[in-house]
Amino acid sequence: MKRVDDFRLRFGKKEYVPIVIGGMGVDISTAELALEAARLGGVGHISDAMVNTVADRRFNAKFVKEKLKQYKFNVANTDKSVVQFDLGALAEATTMHIGKTMEAKRGEGLILVNCMEKLTMNAPKETLRVRMRAALDAGIDGITLAAGLHLGSFALIEDHPRFRDAKLGIIVSSLRALQLFLRKTARTNRLPDYVVVEGPLAGGHLGFGMDWAAFDLATIVADIQQFLRAEQLDIPLIPAGGVFTGSDAVSFLENGAAAVQVATRFTVAKECGLPEDVQQEYFKASEEQIVVNNISPTGYPMRMLANSPAIGDGIRPNCEAYGYLLDASGHCSYIEAYNREVAAHPGVKRLSVMDKTCLCTQMRNFDLWTCGHYTYRLKDTSHQLADGSYQMLTAEHIFHDYQFSTDHQIALPEPVAG
Repeated sequence: MKRVDDFRLRFGKKEYVPIVIGGMGVDISTAELALEAARLGGVGHISDAMVNTVADRRFNAKFVKEKLKQYKFNVANTDKSVVQFDLGALAEATTMHIGKTMEAKRGEGLILVNCMEKLTMNAPKETLRVRMRAALDAGIDGITLAAGLHLGSFALIEDHPRFRDAKLGIIVSSLRALQLFLRKTARTNRLPDYVVVEGPLAGGHLGFGMDWAAFDLATIVADIQQFLRAEQLDIPLIPAGGVFTGSDAVSFLENGAAAVQVATRFTVAKECGLPEDVQQEYFKASEEQIVVNNISPTGYPMRMLANSPAIGDGIRPNCEAYGYLLDASGHCSYIEAYNREVAAHPGVKRLSVMDKTCLCTQMRNFDLWTCGHYTYRLKDTSHQLADGSYQMLTAEHIFHDYQFSTDHQIALPEPVAG
C-alpha cells in the first residue's frame, strides 16, 4: 500500500514532499506553520489577509493605529469612500511580514503567500498590485492567487523581474474558472506553475453557491485533468478540501495529482495562529455544528462553526482602522446591514446583525471560526485529557502522519501527563 512519501511534487528539477499547507488567514497559517512545512520538505503558505494588522501584531508596528488616526473623523459617517490605504505602508507591512518569514526559512521546501482578490481595500487593482509586488520583492518563493477569478492579476506583475522566476499559481473550484483565467492571462505568455483545485468540503470561503453539496472534488479534478491533456498543458494539479488522511491524499496522487493541499488538521497544531481556547472548540465540534452560510460580505458562502461568536454580532464597522473589504466605491454589505439595524432599532446599544458579519474585526479577533467540513473528526486525531480538553499537536506530527500513514489510519501523538 502506497504512502504520500512514495510521491514527489516536481517543479523543474526540484522535488518536494507533495504536502501543501493551505494559507489560512488572518494569521491562522502563521509563519511558524509555513516554516515547519518548508523545513520538512513540503510547501507552506502564509496569508496576506489583513497584512497591516498582522504586521502590527507580530512586529509591534503601528500601521492600523496610524490609519485610524488619519480617518478618525469619519468613524460616525456611513460613507466610507474616503477611507484609503496608504500604499507605501501596505508595501512596508507586506515586506516586513514576508521578509522576516523568508529570513527564518530552513530546509528544502517552499513558502508561498496566499493572496486574496476579494481583499479589495477600496482600491482593488492598486492594493493587489502592491501586495503581490512587495511579496516578490521580499523574496517569497511564490504566490497563490485566491478568493477570486484573478483575470487581470498576472498583468499587474508581468513587468516585475521575478515574474517568470517565482512560482505563481491559482485556486479554482471549476474547469470554467480555470479556462477563464488561462484565456485572460494568455497575453502575458505565462502559464500558472500549479493549480489548486479546491472542492466543496474546504474551509472558509467556498468557490460554490449554496448548492455546494452537489459537487465533488474528484470529479472536478478529473474534468480539469481531461481538459489539460486535450490542450497539451502540463500544469501540476493540487486537490484541496476534505483530504483528511494520508490515504485520502494517496487516492489523488495515484490518479495523477501533483500534490494535495491540506489545512483543517493543522488548525489544532501548536504552530497555528488560533488561540488555544478556540482550537479546543474545533476539537469539540460535532458534525451538526459545522454550517455553510452567506454571512460573509465577500459574496461567497463560508463554512464555519455554528457557535462562532461573530454570528449575529452587531459590532460597529471599523473601516477606519481596517476596511479590507471595502469595494472600489467604499461599500461593504456588512455596513449596509449594520446601518439597517441601527435605523430599525434606534437607541439600542447592542445590536444583532444576523445576515452579514464584520469580517475584518471578527477575523482579527479570532471570533469567526471558519473550518473545513471534517473538523468534527479532529477529536479522533488526539487524546482527550482528564479535564475534558484535547492534547495539542505539533505541525511536524501532523505532517508526518500525512506523509507516512496507510490504510486511512491516523497516528495519535505520544500522550502527555494529565
